[in-house]
Amino acid sequence: MDDFIITSHPSGILEWRINRPEKRNAVNFNVIKGLEEALDWAEKDQQVKTLVITGTGKQAFCSGGDLDEFHQLKTSEEAFSMLSKMGNLLYRLATFIKPTLALINGSAVGGGCEIATACDFRIAKKECKMGFIQGRLGITTGWGGASILYEKLPPQEAMKILLEANTYSTDQLKELGFVQEVFEKIDIHTAEDYLSHILKNHLHVLMCYKVALVSKWEHSALQSRMEKEIRNCSILWEKEEHHQAVEKFRTRKKE
Repeated sequence: MDDFIITSHPSGILEWRINRPEKRNAVNFNVIKGLEEALDWAEKDQQVKTLVITGTGKQAFCSGGDLDEFHQLKTSEEAFSMLSKMGNLLYRLATFIKPTLALINGSAVGGGCEIATACDFRIAKKECKMGFIQGRLGITTGWGGASILYEKLPPQEAMKILLEANTYSTDQLKELGFVQEVFEKIDIHTAEDYLSHILKNHLHVLMCYKVALVSKWEHSALQSRMEKEIRNCSILWEKEEHHQAVEKFRTRKKE
């Protein structure tokens, strides 16, 4: 089974789906490669007006990095190699020339929340839980998600979410403005309905408005801030506190 699926829809949506439901759609190196492939496709294809990111199944949008795979990385430099690779893609996603949407079909935690944050819009199934829980593992956001979150929410609200390392309901996150809409059921047709007015407009119009937003972030040095955030995470990554927390978490999952 492929770890990701890319589907082009007649509506103008390119759908990228993480296809690892047995791993709660955790990100591994192949998924990282898949996101790059989807961004390349969406950038080059003039029939694509929006990129939609989602996960397979009903349980998880994305549970963050695959601990079984990434736990093999022990040192700061080993971690930085992986973190910066995904961080560069998240910066590319955040500043992508076309509108993007996170179709949150299930729980989104850790790096899954970072991916959702990098999208322009977020719509979610009602019973989903989301949160930046990296602090529980003795690290910070490793893909630059905190820097992007500070652009999407009032700083005090963003910092509270990050510091608490907790999960929140979709209703709570809609009230904060992190989630735009909440639905009882959600699929690609929900995304098409939500984006219907956007998809009616010419691609050049959509791109011009996105360029104006990206210009704001370029002036505020978003990329540089994300790089510093990633480096800080890599320093924490090699500490014993992180490795012990990960091992405890993995052991608990297997019990």
